[in-house]
Amino acid sequence: MEIFFYTLSVMYSPGPVNFMGLNAGLTGQFKKTIYFFIGVGCAMLMLFMIFGYIGAAIIPRNAVHYIALFGACYTFYLAYQMLKTDIDIRDENTGVQTLSFWNGFWIQALNPKGILVILPVTTIMYPTAHITGIQIFLVSLLISIGAAGAPCLYSWAGAVLGKKIKNRIWFNRINQAMGTMLIISGIFMLYDFLKGIHLI
Repeated sequence: MEIFFYTLSVMYSPGPVNFMGLNAGLTGQFKKTIYFFIGVGCAMLMLFMIFGYIGAAIIPRNAVHYIALFGACYTFYLAYQMLKTDIDIRDENTGVQTLSFWNGFWIQALNPKGILVILPVTTIMYPTAHITGIQIFLVSLLISIGAAGAPCLYSWAGAVLGKKIKNRIWFNRINQAMGTMLIISGIFMLYDFLKGIHLI
């Protein structure tokens, strides 16, 4: 049970994936972003399978900071896409980029925080709870569904809030705030990379 409490508490806290989900809801993209949520869940399941069955040896802990660099670059790219968009709620062709399966997959797969969440689960919690064989897949699948549910919940909250906001200026300000938060998340990833370089 502590495995689920640990993973869900981390996955449902604010972060780049959840910020993107929230922004999608605010800009009226909730239903169009389903594949993004699935991509997030698939990335988590893939990471759980890699670390759960092969172990942490496949990606040495001192290599996680290089993943942080790629994650930071991808996060900055998505933030740029978000910031350059001018939202007009009266225009259905407003130019808001619909988040895809691959956006969700890569932002989650390249998020070093996700890997650092998975490592203690697969290397400490699974063995302690005697989770082996097919159980690794089943428990990891449940956690991955929860991971997909986090940005979905944020997106739904954004959709509810978005219906109450009718002013184009406020839509754009919120969109810019979400983009800024993504940049801040990317800076933290970049910091993880630089800190890892100094430890080598």
